[in-house]
Amino acid sequence: TESKYHRHGENLKTRSTELGSAITGSSLTTVLPASSTVKKSTVLSSESRKELAKQAKAAKEERRAQIDGRHRYLIARLADGIDLNEQQVEDIIISDEKFQLIEQFFAPSGLKKLLFFYQDVLQQKSNASLRPDGSTNNLPQKKLFITMGSTEDFTGTCAFFLRTSDEVITASNVSQEVNFGMFDCTNGNIIQGLEFFLSQIMIPALKSQQNWGAVKEGLKNSQIQEFLYAVDKFVSTLSSSRQNIEDKIQLIKVDIDVHIRNLKNPSDYITAG
Repeated sequence: TESKYHRHGENLKTRSTELGSAITGSSLTTVLPASSTVKKSTVLSSESRKELAKQAKAAKEERRAQIDGRHRYLIARLADGIDLNEQQVEDIIISDEKFQLIEQFFAPSGLKKLLFFYQDVLQQKSNASLRPDGSTNNLPQKKLFITMGSTEDFTGTCAFFLRTSDEVITASNVSQEVNFGMFDCTNGNIIQGLEFFLSQIMIPALKSQQNWGAVKEGLKNSQIQEFLYAVDKFVSTLSSSRQNIEDKIQLIKVDIDVHIRNLKNPSDYITAG
């Protein structure tokens, strides 16, 4: 190369010599990164993680300081409904990034519902090693978390709080203004969970209701009877839908290309048939 381009001057020769010198090792330190730089990068990364952990801890303590009688009511209901104690529930909700939804639920004319999912979530071990295909070993673990109900798949238990008015929720009125309920949708069977919740909990409660507010006749009132009939009919529709889904025939997708790609003439088609 130097001979071919010698007419361009000595610059190329000088550069070739420098490159050769770097490759043979005499100037190796100018080619490889210094180990001190790598160590500095590692230290900075460690410091960043510590800072993030510090900020997360500060946020948790700030939320814990906001806990009052309203939060205690929610925590107690959740602990009653799932296999966690009140301290565990408190620690979970103050660690949840959607904690602000609770405050929005308490606010005047705030959110009409507050949802919690309690279900298996894939958790990656901190020391998990990569598989040959590049994936990691993820283990399902029960987790309670706040949700809007529109982004996560629902496969477990839903605990919900519903407001009965637009009034601000206080520690003194939370038990009157907020209704609590749960329904189980294990394995994602939402229709069955809703059917059980309505037929076994809500309808019996409605039919045993004595006070219907301004309706003095109570269960004898024609509008109340029509309402209960409509709810019964809706549950029957859910039941029919569930049975139709359970009895459905699932067609397996078949790759027919593998069977027909080598068919060349009529005799091949006859043989395949």
